Amino acid sequence: MKIAVLCSRVRIEEKLLFAALEDRGVTFDRLDTRELAFDTSRQRSCEYDAVLVRCLSDSRAFYLTHWFESFGVMTINCHRAIAVCGDKLRTSIALHNAGIPTPRTVFAFEPNRMIAAIEDIGYPVVLKPIRGSWGRLLAKVNDRCAAEALLEHKKTLGGVAHGVFYAQEYVDKPGRDLRALVVGDEIPYAIWRSSEHWITNTATGGEPELCSVSEDVRELALRAARAVRGEIVGVDLLETADGRLVVNEINHTPEFHSSVRVSDIDIAGYMVEYVIAKLEEDS
Repeated sequence: MKIAVLCSRVRIEEKLLFAALEDRGVTFDRLDTRELAFDTSRQRSCEYDAVLVRCLSDSRAFYLTHWFESFGVMTINCHRAIAVCGDKLRTSIALHNAGIPTPRTVFAFEPNRMIAAIEDIGYPVVLKPIRGSWGRLLAKVNDRCAAEALLEHKKTLGGVAHGVFYAQEYVDKPGRDLRALVVGDEIPYAIWRSSEHWITNTATGGEPELCSVSEDVRELALRAARAVRGEIVGVDLLETADGRLVVNEINHTPEFHSSVRVSDIDIAGYMVEYVIAKLEEDS
């Protein structure tokens, strides 16, 4: 059994994963994506049984999982999961098709059409890039003037982050959201992420607090992960004003350094043991 861990920068999470692999006697290599080069016309085999994807770059994860899977190598998460979760619009469509409650979502390609779609929802809405994480480039849009200005900027800037207009209804959550870690068919932990700001994830200063996993949270998070074929994913849920839970986003390379601060669960060990079990099943 030989595992590759795909990453560039080694963060707390990767250090914990390396330690968990060593503790379990698993042979592994760290593959720094900045150092990789492949020849598609010559390479016909791969020395790894599984690849654990911890790339910061979504595009590198996208192409490298496709490459390794072409040799029949197990990747976690798989290429399809990364392709869907790395694109907020594709995630929204997958969740909608699976009948999973999500914030109402609209998209368009021209400012005038997007304004009409937004006003059909009603202000405020949250304007997001279809790709990106850590709460970057989100905007709470309270009125038409703000929407027009932001859409004009995005249209002028262009590029992958701005070429498709994507917005969701604003969910007036109670100062927090919920992140549930899904590993296979289990949820090792869930945390509340609280902030006085409307963006509550920990990358922007949200404070983590361990919370019990209710049956509603468990069922919804597992359904969401299955909808995108995610095996190790972070599922973000929002509470609506009337107490319902909706799935906001799914992260295919979940960070867990903030969760380590508030939990005594061996999160990295959970992930590594899942990979080992998958390989043993397939052997």
